[in-house]
Amino acid sequence: MSAGFEHYVLSGGRRLRCGYTTGTCAALAAAGAVRLLLTGAPPASVSLETPRGITVEVPLESCSLERGRASCAVRKDGGDDIDATAGLLVFAHAERQDAPGTVIEGGEGVGRVTKPGLDQPVGAAAINRVPRQMIREAAAAVCGELGYGGGLRITVSVPGGREAAKKTFNPELGIEGGISILGTSGIVEPMSLRALADTVSLEIRQAAALGSRHIILTPGNFGLDFLSAQGLDRLGVPVVKCSNFIGDALDACAGSGFETVLLAGHIGKLGKLSGGIMNTHSRFADCRTELFCAHAAVCGASAEVCRALMDAVSSDACIAILDGADLREAVLERMLSAIQRHLIRRTGGACQSGVILFSNEYGPLGQTEAVKEIMEAWK
Repeated sequence: MSAGFEHYVLSGGRRLRCGYTTGTCAALAAAGAVRLLLTGAPPASVSLETPRGITVEVPLESCSLERGRASCAVRKDGGDDIDATAGLLVFAHAERQDAPGTVIEGGEGVGRVTKPGLDQPVGAAAINRVPRQMIREAAAAVCGELGYGGGLRITVSVPGGREAAKKTFNPELGIEGGISILGTSGIVEPMSLRALADTVSLEIRQAAALGSRHIILTPGNFGLDFLSAQGLDRLGVPVVKCSNFIGDALDACAGSGFETVLLAGHIGKLGKLSGGIMNTHSRFADCRTELFCAHAAVCGASAEVCRALMDAVSSDACIAILDGADLREAVLERMLSAIQRHLIRRTGGACQSGVILFSNEYGPLGQTEAVKEIMEAWK
């Protein structure tokens, strides 16, 4: 790892060291490989300014020059955000070519795109647009300095990338044979939730690119099990796990041209939507009992019932309390109505959306009025 890169962010009250992306690694390695190709001597280190405006300088590893092909590697450093790619060597292999310009290809351990809707077209190496631009700019800077005006072929490879990719989302996205060379800012911020939300949005856009105009969203495995038990996963409609990123997922659906969106999930998560909460992770909002209590109070619950709801340890416990007060149907009807309003507001009416709520203990709990219309449209 590059302990010399010292850039920090505060996350959850902790000071965490940033790292740099596989795209930054590839561009740095390319700068070293081109210099080695044109001069015959590898530099001790290379540096570049990332799109974020932060300069990264690193030592090169495994440099070689054989039969007109120069190779250099940079080790991926995710800082305090350790993932499947941390510690991998990202190689760039540079060769002269007769044609002008710079051709960028993927080699061993770099995935290849097999489905539409991704950053690169089907058949291309999974080296995203910004990393490609960074590689070209890094190579051009060296060529300009050394007065070389010919063409280049740069191949990026990642030994161990095929195995590492099995621990990423690539297999689900249709990227086969290795990892992706990623990064829009060039910098990895530790414990960033943005990357996860972006992956969810990417899966949704990919479903749209494959021609679907209807989609089912569910936060996680409980939702997948529920969909399977109800037969909703056999309707020929794509299903995307959106984790806690409900708002981001709805934004992606609205922006991708979907006509209908069905959201199915556990009351413990999706009940929060009745309060307009669009990231359901507990670190952002854990007001399940407060929302049960507020809707129950409007439905005429006694102070005793409201206190019991506020003291409940789970959403299932709240359902039991509502059953004891004969208020389950009324409260859930109000919550579902509130959820529907927030869905319409979030999507701006760009698509028809509906929600199904369930509980692992009580089974199906209810659905918004739009669900019936959506299901009829899918038949």
